[in-house]
Amino acid sequence: MSRLLHFASAFTLAAASLTAAETSTPTRAIDPVNMDTSVKACEDFYHYANGGWIKTNPIPPDKARWGGFEELADRNRAVLHTIVDEAAAKSDWPKGSLRQKVGDFYAAGMDEKALEAAGAKPLKPWLAKIDGLKSAAELPSLLADLHRHGLSAAFRMGVAQDQKESTRYLLQLNQGGLGLPERDYYFKDDDKSKEIRDKYVAHVERMLALAGDDAATAKQRAAVVLALETRLAKASKTRVELRDPQKNYNKRTVAELVTWAPGFDWKVYLTGAGALATKTTDQDVNLRQPEFLKAFAAEVSSTPIEEWKTYLRWHAVRSAAPYLSKAFDEESFAFGGKVLNGVPQQEERWKRVLAATDGGVGEALGQLYVEKTFSPAAKARMKELIENLRSALRERIEALPWMGPDTKKQALKKLAAFGVKIGYPDKWKDYTALEVSRASYFDNVVRANAFEQARNLKKLGGPIDRTEWGMTPPTVNAYYSPTMNEIVFPAGILQPPFFYAEGDDAVNYGGIGGVIGHEMTHGFDDSGSQYDADGNLKNWWTDEDKKAYESRTDLVVKQFGGYKALPDQTVNGKLTLGENIADLGGLKIAYAALQKALQKDPSKAKPIDGLTPGQRFFFAWAAVWRNNIRDEALRVRLNTDTHSPGQYRVLGPLSNLPEFHEAFACGEGTPMRRVEAERPTIW
Repeated sequence: MSRLLHFASAFTLAAASLTAAETSTPTRAIDPVNMDTSVKACEDFYHYANGGWIKTNPIPPDKARWGGFEELADRNRAVLHTIVDEAAAKSDWPKGSLRQKVGDFYAAGMDEKALEAAGAKPLKPWLAKIDGLKSAAELPSLLADLHRHGLSAAFRMGVAQDQKESTRYLLQLNQGGLGLPERDYYFKDDDKSKEIRDKYVAHVERMLALAGDDAATAKQRAAVVLALETRLAKASKTRVELRDPQKNYNKRTVAELVTWAPGFDWKVYLTGAGALATKTTDQDVNLRQPEFLKAFAAEVSSTPIEEWKTYLRWHAVRSAAPYLSKAFDEESFAFGGKVLNGVPQQEERWKRVLAATDGGVGEALGQLYVEKTFSPAAKARMKELIENLRSALRERIEALPWMGPDTKKQALKKLAAFGVKIGYPDKWKDYTALEVSRASYFDNVVRANAFEQARNLKKLGGPIDRTEWGMTPPTVNAYYSPTMNEIVFPAGILQPPFFYAEGDDAVNYGGIGGVIGHEMTHGFDDSGSQYDADGNLKNWWTDEDKKAYESRTDLVVKQFGGYKALPDQTVNGKLTLGENIADLGGLKIAYAALQKALQKDPSKAKPIDGLTPGQRFFFAWAAVWRNNIRDEALRVRLNTDTHSPGQYRVLGPLSNLPEFHEAFACGEGTPMRRVEAERPTIW
């Protein structure tokens, strides 16, 4: 779970919400068969609670990871599969209806015969545009065209709230254009990184050959791609640097951008992309990574146009490959799935096409999904849980010994202003302007990209749309938006192992309650705490309180930086800081809310299956994060993910909580009872 900042540029699939093999719905919130009692709870609670499950749930051959999230996502996918099959079975739905768009999108993706017959043909018009480039002066117009249609390259452009004036939208320019997961993959000297770079070059070569290059040309062009991307990577910020909202806020006018980053005609690009709302260069734009944009513009001036054509050709092929014939699709998986994530087998086609349908017409599919699955009773209980946690957090803030009254006043104001969204949007996205047909899978994807980009850019100059969602309803996830100051919980996550409609309070507070508390705490993590109640990037802390806060978060960085997730790699404590703060605070708040609920109804405090409510609470949290993950996929996540690996989301926060120590009688000196002087206590 993480905060969301949306850029409508490259076509991003919601694959995380639709990943796994069919399973049955779990009936027991806490099942002894999932435990491993040969491990002591106070030695390693993650394996004590989950060891049995870990041993009997190997990773499916088409997965990088298998865990609680994936189990639930798979049950959602079974429902979605029925929906899309029913929609695709008829070709005479009323034109423009939800079922027509969903059915035709899915049917086009499943028509393998048509895909094989088309081969690379759907991509050819784009490659011809790239091949037709004659000079660097023509590059801005072409990039605008590519970006408008979701073919990602060079940098990203989109619209989001102005972080210092959250009542208006602001054009945003963001670094991008790399084919490897992040910048450091281009520079690390270890054997594994060198191996990945070598395999990446070979992959680029094979893909370009599929697109029509002869062997010698493809080999030469692959080397050009790596060299140019390496120069762009050198100018890119690290993942840790990208977490700093202050450093990523650099508002300028377009005229100032032109002066700052000469060599690329920004006005031509923005006009062609449809991003100049005022049609003048006095329009504001946020240069999220200004040094990157300067370096990119300089590359445009200094790099021969033939090299840019090669680079763009590669990124067009890369973006399109999953939606073309089998040869392209399989080569895309060979690198992204096998090399990077260690996955030996590609998912069945229907699963991949379903994910693309969710990505392209997600709220149309989402409307059909909630008709079948979402319970009003679940929404009502969620509202109750959220307000109970809000009350618990308010009480904890009021009682904080390290925070002064002025800062507390602002923190409480922010908490009271939290918006809440549950299940699905009150106002659905209107897909009227999006044409979907069975004629071409790739063309549907491109049109969906163009539709979303146009919708995003149309926000410029308009009022903030507070009904908008950043996730589709089936998604097994949740998020906090700092500029909206809201917490959002899609219908997809409101099921076991997170939420049990008939479950006891302890299990639900330990599962979905911990998730709610996690998202609430994001409003006060090291990044979210820099935004005020109105969603503005504005300091509301006294200097003294900020220092007290940072002394505590420094302990979190140190703690997680000490976890060795692979023999040669630890968790990055700075990269994962926000999520680790949110886990720690979320559990603290959820546990306090549970105690209040038990005080209101003492009859609910009785043990169930020999476990006290406190013990069941922590078992429920551990069940959420159980997973098996491939080493290759874990390595990618350690380099790119702001979340710690699952086991440390259990071991880390629980070892800091006196509530856990009491529930399982963990004495001094046990691994699950961290030394008090090293124990971060924030909320």
